[in-house]
Amino acid sequence: MAEQTTFTDADRNDGVEPDMVDQNAAPASEATGSGVQPMNMIQALNSAIDVKMSEDANVLSFGEDAGYFGGVFRVTDKLQQKHGLTRSFDAPISECGIVAAAIGMGAYGLRPVVEIQFADYIYPAYDQIVSEAAKMRYRSGGQFTSPITIRSPYGGGIFGGQTHSQSPESLFTHIAGLKVVIPSNPYDAKGLLIAAIEDDDPVVFFEPKRLYNGPFDGWHEKPVSPWKAQDLAQVPTGKYVEPIGKARVTREGNDVTILAYGTMVWVALAGAEHAGVDAEVIDLRSLVPLDIETIEASVKKTGRCVIVHEAPKTSGFGGELSALVQERCFYHLEAPIARVTGWDTPYPHAFEWEYFPGPQRVADALKSVMTGGR
Repeated sequence: MAEQTTFTDADRNDGVEPDMVDQNAAPASEATGSGVQPMNMIQALNSAIDVKMSEDANVLSFGEDAGYFGGVFRVTDKLQQKHGLTRSFDAPISECGIVAAAIGMGAYGLRPVVEIQFADYIYPAYDQIVSEAAKMRYRSGGQFTSPITIRSPYGGGIFGGQTHSQSPESLFTHIAGLKVVIPSNPYDAKGLLIAAIEDDDPVVFFEPKRLYNGPFDGWHEKPVSPWKAQDLAQVPTGKYVEPIGKARVTREGNDVTILAYGTMVWVALAGAEHAGVDAEVIDLRSLVPLDIETIEASVKKTGRCVIVHEAPKTSGFGGELSALVQERCFYHLEAPIARVTGWDTPYPHAFEWEYFPGPQRVADALKSVMTGGR
């Protein structure tokens, strides 16, 4: 009897996972269709990984519970069943080990897509990411690269408390050699993840967990809205690429520019509507590389700028954005740049919405810059 290399529905039901075995050739995957269908962000990310695994045998996916059970948020659901145990598998609870293995795989020509279960758990792997992955091309004189994608759910709004709600993006934007990508909708999530997997350098890909199942405008008292009602949830089932380093103007306006990414894009839109301000909302989509040209053109048009992110204010990426806007647009600014951020405290479980930068705080900042910062 041949060794079992994938699990079946019966295995899933009885809870018995087949043994990991060496597998030289995974079962052939079905060709991906070319239609368009509504997807939430989980489905879009899953589709991106599936498309690349189907196209390129060097692409594989692994992480804690990311194989058999498809990840804690089910982003990698059924990939093991479709592509086999040696291309989609579970890793030990060791973030530094996960990333170290991925770096070695990348140096030998594979393109691993690894999952860090929560961004709060990425810190044990920080040395591997900073000292090895980000420096591989430079220290080898271009002989080796590190074509790895490090996926991780990040951010708050789900009552995850201090160890499941952090936004550590600024720690990675500081490191030369890394790219940092944060989508805000299913369409961008799939296209940007495919671009990340195809990139020859390491990409840290943060996924706003509050957006997995629907857009969230920050009004937590209101019912959750589904993705299917949004144009950006109409996702091609086949392959497409969204370029890393190009922002999206989500809402055009003339009075003030709002810079945001991830969940805060939707909060910014809600805050502008609540304030009754003709705001231009820019979804950065990637922090490194940064589309500074789009930012500069918008701020020079509006003369005002508000920056919104979930991470604490001190040394957050908003500080870098503020400096860049000031350097490039100083003579066009009609008011001080404002930042709406998380507080400089651990993320509190009991005071989630006091910490979370909501639309009222965005509206207050907009009204302030519209009156010259007073």
